[in-house]
Formats: sequence, structure tokens, C-alpha cells
Amino acid sequence: MTRDPSADSRINAEAIRRRKGGVPIVCLTAYTYPVARLLDPHVDLLLVGDSVAMVLHGHATTLGASLDMMIAHGQAVMRGSARACVVVDMPAGSYEASPAQAAAAAKRIAEETGCQAVKLEGGVDMAAQIAAIIAAGIPVMGHIGLQPQSVEKDGGYRIKGRTEENIAALFRDAEAVEKAGAFSVVIEGTMEAVAAKLTRHISIPTIGIGASADCDGQILVIDDMVGLTVDRVPKFVKEYADLRSVVASAAERYAAEVRSRAFPGSDHVFTTASGKDET
Repeated sequence: MTRDPSADSRINAEAIRRRKGGVPIVCLTAYTYPVARLLDPHVDLLLVGDSVAMVLHGHATTLGASLDMMIAHGQAVMRGSARACVVVDMPAGSYEASPAQAAAAAKRIAEETGCQAVKLEGGVDMAAQIAAIIAAGIPVMGHIGLQPQSVEKDGGYRIKGRTEENIAALFRDAEAVEKAGAFSVVIEGTMEAVAAKLTRHISIPTIGIGASADCDGQILVIDDMVGLTVDRVPKFVKEYADLRSVVASAAERYAAEVRSRAFPGSDHVFTTASGKDET
């Protein structure tokens, strides 16, 4: 049964903003209806991340995500959740060109999914885009530090905050995102001490991923967290389950039973002539 996505029952962006310095904000990614249903009772925020391009669609980077892809997955997560604040990533190419482009794309995401906010990557360079989206009435979550949409430009996944120059740039980015009006900001792949200082420096909540326990909240990719990732798992991930083994074992047992004709058994076929069997 589809959950009622009533605005009255949902955590909104302003409620997340007010959590600064309080009980840590629990965030996870979600891309599908059933996963959203499972996570919704336990988290404060569900991010429909552009990581979906890699996790579910097999792309090498997040650059494979499109606006249509993000909207489709955003709709599924909204259907599967009732209380969490749902934030949808703006994919690469949908907002960088101009504030007007960013506002138009964000408006389409918000209108077609009903999500509570959008997220985009960038600091000083994207402050005008953030401000334009907010002016259009759509809350924005920022994203600084390691920015997956920029990995090709950066020459790979490089941890941020190792040099004084880079640290200064991170502080400028955090300040720009805050000043532009974002309600929170993700800090990814950043040296622990720097992420902690950034958290104390700005007045909006920071959401860490590969950052610091001192951030105002934490986020992980759900497939990484439950052990479904089949390729390299990032250093900052803690696997809380091993679903790789569970799924592989189930498939192995199913294959054996199909080949031996043990499945389907009598409990899994229809035998009542009256038509009263239930599916």
C-alpha cells in the first residue's frame, strides 16, 4: 500500500535547519519505493542521490544521472515514505550554466516529485544558483568538499582539506552556501579536523560523509551500508549488514532447487479447482 505523503506528517527543511548542534541528523540515500518504506521510520532525511547512476544503473560515475532519472527515482521514494525529509540531487548539467537554468530544473524536480528540497554541488561558484532556487521557493541542501560530479575535472576522488590553500577554499565555500540560504550542507571526503571546524564555523547543519563525527548529521549510500556494493567499498563506509552473501546464498539455493525440480513445491502451485486459491 502506498504511503500518504502528507506534508503535515513530514520533516521539512526548516526542521532540519533547527537541528543544528542538537541530536545528530540521520540520513541515508534511497532510490526505490521498497527501500524508502524500510528506511522511513528510522531516518530524518532520505537523499535521492545521483549515486543512483552508479548503484542501480551501472555507470562508472554519477555523471550518468539525468534529470528524468532523478525525477523517476524521486517519485518512487516519495511514494514509499511518509515522514522523512526527501531531498533530490540535481544531476550534473542541470544547474551549472546559469541561475535561471538551476531554478527551472529545481522547479521541475520539486513539482514532479513533491520532494521537500533539492541538493546541488558547489560552493562559491554555485552560490548564485542556490540563491535563485531558494528565491523560487525551493529549499536547497549544499554539498562541498569532495564533489563526485567533479571527479573527472579533479583527476579522481581526492580527499579535501590537506593543504592550507584548500582549507581556506573550503571555508569560503561553506560561507557562500550558508549566505546563499541553504538549509544544510553535505561535507564529503574532507579531513576530519577540517570538517569539525567547518561545522563549528557555520550556523547551518553539516551532514558528514567521510568527514567527522562532529558534523551535525551523517549520511551513507544505502547499498554500501548494507553490504550490497559489489565493487570497491569506500574507506569511510561501515557495513552494518552483509547482504552480498545473503543474496548470493539465496540465488544459489534457488538455482539448485529449480534444477532439481524441488521448486516449485506443492505450497507454491495452484491445485484447487474451485478457484479459491490465493495468490
